[in-house]
Amino acid sequence: MDPTTHRPTLDDIHAAAARIAPHAQLTPVLRSRSLDALAGCELHFKCENLQRVGAFKFRGAVNAVFSLSDEEAARGVVTQSSGNHGAAVALACRLRGIPATVVVPHNAPRIKLAAIHAFGARIVPCEVNQAARDAATAQVLAETGGRLIHPFNDARVIAGQGTATLELLHHAPGLDTLIAPVSGGGLLSGTALAAHGIESGIRVLGAEPEGARDAHDSLAAGERITGRVADTVCDGLRAELGPLTFRILREHVEDILLAGEAEIIAAMRLVWDRLKLVIEPSAAVPLATILKNPERFRGRRVGVILSGGNVDLDALPALFARAG
Repeated sequence: MDPTTHRPTLDDIHAAAARIAPHAQLTPVLRSRSLDALAGCELHFKCENLQRVGAFKFRGAVNAVFSLSDEEAARGVVTQSSGNHGAAVALACRLRGIPATVVVPHNAPRIKLAAIHAFGARIVPCEVNQAARDAATAQVLAETGGRLIHPFNDARVIAGQGTATLELLHHAPGLDTLIAPVSGGGLLSGTALAAHGIESGIRVLGAEPEGARDAHDSLAAGERITGRVADTVCDGLRAELGPLTFRILREHVEDILLAGEAEIIAAMRLVWDRLKLVIEPSAAVPLATILKNPERFRGRRVGVILSGGNVDLDALPALFARAG
């Protein structure tokens, strides 16, 4: 099986759930009456900010790392990441006792770099754009002979991310809408495949910053748009769709909604205030789009993936001032 072309099935997602169970957290689903009132719908928040490494990325990383044969694992793992996936792969490799190398753009948040380093991975810096990330990753693979675990264009990763939706729908049966942030598309692909594997009629939506709207524009154009430089505070949403995730999203996602920077930061503050949860800006984009498009959600039962909680606390004053 080529993980860059294989489309995961519901069976793959169930297998991933069993594989990651000894390692991943079963994260809670939280409610807020005041946020329901603001949104005009019933919101069920899947709190992946409380997952290990502080993000949903741990699910896909563990599934991919523990899917490797012993011979493959002995060669070590290579990946690229702006932070959360890198930390997740680093921890998964430490749990399996194998080496990890993470190619990281030089503008990654310090809190995420520190996590990658703390879990024992080797960090290779690169420029910010996707072409530079890919080139540096290819060079490291050639030098080390390691196995690539792509952060999103990988069936094993997508299946792992889909396990969050399995848990959400088990906890809150009868949801009619799911929404998750989209960057490279691994989370949203896994969300859609798991949801439609269980109930084909569930609406699946993506949420994206205006300043990194390549997924929205790609689906509208019917072809992948690449090579843009994202301009958003959401450091976890600056990648572009992969060939595999683009195909999945075209078939399974109804729409991708957009939110501006001030709207995203305001939504993040709302979650902090009403749910008493620390989330990062990337995780606030779904709520921001719900509040911006009330007619799309009015009266519905909506599952919301809160993707992560790794925010640089030292940057908060400037962040809130940017929204103000």
